[in-house]
Amino acid sequence: MKRTAFFISDGTGITAEALGNSLLAQFADIVFERITLPYIDSIEKAHEVVTAVREAHIKDGTKPILIDTIVDENIRQLISQSEAIKIDIFSTFIKPLESELGIKSRYSVGQSHGIVESQRYKNRIESVNFALDNDDGMRTRHYDEADIILVGVSRCGKTPTCLYMALQFGVRAANYPLTEDDLESNGLPSCLKPYQNKLYGLTIDPFQLAAIRHERRANSRYASLTQCETEVVFGEQLFKSLKIPFINTTTFSIEEISTRIMADRGLKRRIN
Repeated sequence: MKRTAFFISDGTGITAEALGNSLLAQFADIVFERITLPYIDSIEKAHEVVTAVREAHIKDGTKPILIDTIVDENIRQLISQSEAIKIDIFSTFIKPLESELGIKSRYSVGQSHGIVESQRYKNRIESVNFALDNDDGMRTRHYDEADIILVGVSRCGKTPTCLYMALQFGVRAANYPLTEDDLESNGLPSCLKPYQNKLYGLTIDPFQLAAIRHERRANSRYASLTQCETEVVFGEQLFKSLKIPFINTTTFSIEEISTRIMADRGLKRRIN
């Protein structure tokens, strides 16, 4: 048997995935196509969810399973109109607790670690090896195999983001550090030009960048605030001029950065 299972969230989707995978693991005879839709935080996106669920229903000939952690009542009500077997985590678990405790809950996204299957583990290791082999522009000849290439100034979070995307999603993520020469040229390095559709930029607050670099090379030009400000400004100008999507990593966790990149680029996970 085959069924489609949707994990819907107005955050990263980690909570919905964790609970959903735990529940679905109890039905080993069924093959589930798992689809995670994070950051469903508007009515427009909710309509897209309803459409996706309807299409899955038509394709499979059976109702999809829909597990959500949506907080907004209007969005939840719209999604509840889907022709699906719905498991609303907030209604099922939080509402009874709110009633018993006499207070409203505070929404937070949790994390969970599930049992890793052999193929999933293999895919994860291959993705991690790819991220390590293609870290800091070491092997640009392999960029044709990348799902995404992160670009940004040194120490803005490229490497940990690539590794998290490999571990959590099985995505083949490479990264390339923009040097001072790259930034001053106001153009992409030649090795990146064929892959502009795979590029995603990372930027950061110059003060935080200076603090991070100071731990690595204290009292150096590399770690000076002036140098950090210059690089950040040039980097953001480059992203904007070439219409490369980018995110400021200053206030986001690696989990949030990775999930936003996945959502923005429409990347599909290689592991479930």
